[in-house]
Amino acid sequence: MQYPNRWPAPAKLNLFLHINGRRPDGYHELQTLFQFIDACDYLTFKLTDAPNLVLHSELNSVVDPSDNLILKAAKLLKQHANYSGGAEIFLEKNLPMGGGIGGGSSNAATTLVALNALWKTGLSVDELAKLGVKLGADVPVFIRGLAAFAEGVGEQLTPVDLPEKYYLVITPEVHVSTAKVFSHPDLPRNTPKLTLATLMKNSWQNDCQSLVAEQHPQVAKALDWLVEYAPSRMTGTGACVFGEFEDKQQALKVLSQLPTDLSGFVAQGLNQSPLIELIAKQN
Repeated sequence: MQYPNRWPAPAKLNLFLHINGRRPDGYHELQTLFQFIDACDYLTFKLTDAPNLVLHSELNSVVDPSDNLILKAAKLLKQHANYSGGAEIFLEKNLPMGGGIGGGSSNAATTLVALNALWKTGLSVDELAKLGVKLGADVPVFIRGLAAFAEGVGEQLTPVDLPEKYYLVITPEVHVSTAKVFSHPDLPRNTPKLTLATLMKNSWQNDCQSLVAEQHPQVAKALDWLVEYAPSRMTGTGACVFGEFEDKQQALKVLSQLPTDLSGFVAQGLNQSPLIELIAKQN
């Protein structure tokens, strides 16, 4: 089977994010709605007979390679499948780090999916998702590749068919630590759990937004500006914020008016990720 050389790692948006409580193990119970967007990092894999795993990335000077989720994912699959060879991995980084759009989790998921195919290790989607959750709660949604309602710590997924709107995503130049947000004493943790049917009818919110905007003026500024043009929220634990538009031209028009000290891009919402589309074409 001829797989492509370049594999997409798409971004996601949390269309809402509710925190329902804190568990005894320190993790939080969540209800959130994931949709992919057509903005991606890209990964290229060169298989090797030697067992080494090497990551080539401009981030190596910023992030210790041993802490990178791409290498962690490759090592996890290699150990689980008892695979003897290795790989050189090349990362084309387009998505902002610490932005709440899932770049690291998506990179890890694409690594698991791609190497499972290229190494012919034969794991099912369910098995890959079980490996993925060890790397982060958001990784399974990228492995399954379908827009989804998530509960638990984010690992209980129900596929959802959503309008594929256009989004203007603003990317404040600030790295927000997910761990710091979830450990902060002022984070709201008491939003009642609701059924998906009820949530789909209600107005949507992000329970992390007020805290992050208070701590990061760049996020507050982006929200204050964007909400004048469209329904707008923060995604994940930030820093990225997004506004919803019915068509691409509307979104591009607002992007053209973005203040010079803010940056952003327009993307379309997707109910199926480009990664899963790519895999489906090979089968």
